[in-house]
Amino acid sequence: MKEKLIDFLEYTYHFNKEMIETISENISKTDEKTVSLINHTLNAQQIWNSRILGEASFDVWQINPFEALQEINQQNFNKSIEIVEKFDLNKRIEYRNSRGTKFENEIFDILFQIINHSTYHRGQINSLLKQCGIEPVLTDYIFYKR
Repeated sequence: MKEKLIDFLEYTYHFNKEMIETISENISKTDEKTVSLINHTLNAQQIWNSRILGEASFDVWQINPFEALQEINQQNFNKSIEIVEKFDLNKRIEYRNSRGTKFENEIFDILFQIINHSTYHRGQINSLLKQCGIEPVLTDYIFYKR
């Protein structure tokens, strides 16, 4: 199970990277919502990782310097892999969401949330890119595996 989870995290990292590159190459044609969503996608992974590791986290909708996004993506990936390798994925952790409400979930479910959440927002970003006349990034998992 850990190997497949790592594969999914590699997929997430790969297409986040591709999306950042596409936005960067077309930054003059993209809108604020596109930049906001790619930041949110990366911020969310950083936040979930931080909840598991007990570290300080980003704000959900903070806008990071665009030139830092690839590094944030790399750091997120490294931390997620560290979690897979060092933690019992069935362990339940307690955390508070951005509104301060307390929840508890298994680490596996949190990591799957990272993957699913990223996929969802990359789809939204692709729609925005297309509206701006930019070729969307083919981000389907099966394309990654080919």
